[in-house]
Amino acid sequence: MNLAKGYWGSRSKVYTVAKNTVEKGLQYAYRDRKTKKREFRALWIQRINAGARQHGISYSQLMGKLTAKEIGLNRKVLADLAMNHPDAFKAIVDAVK
Repeated sequence: MNLAKGYWGSRSKVYTVAKNTVEKGLQYAYRDRKTKKREFRALWIQRINAGARQHGISYSQLMGKLTAKEIGLNRKVLADLAMNHPDAFKAIVDAVK
């Protein structure tokens, strides 16, 4: 019942309904912790691709050349650079070309 605190109506007052609601909520929480990782990776890829195409290179070419040059920046950092620090991202793209 403590986990059902804040739920509306019988979901927080009736034991059986509260138990079912809490169990379902925990299932969603477990599932969505995995989904969150997928969604963020997809978002980072989109941001890197958009930034890379502004400089005349595709995402796959950029990632392949980064690997070949052994530049060890992950997608999260690259996406942040592409969005918030375009000059630094341009320097990375120029270093790869």
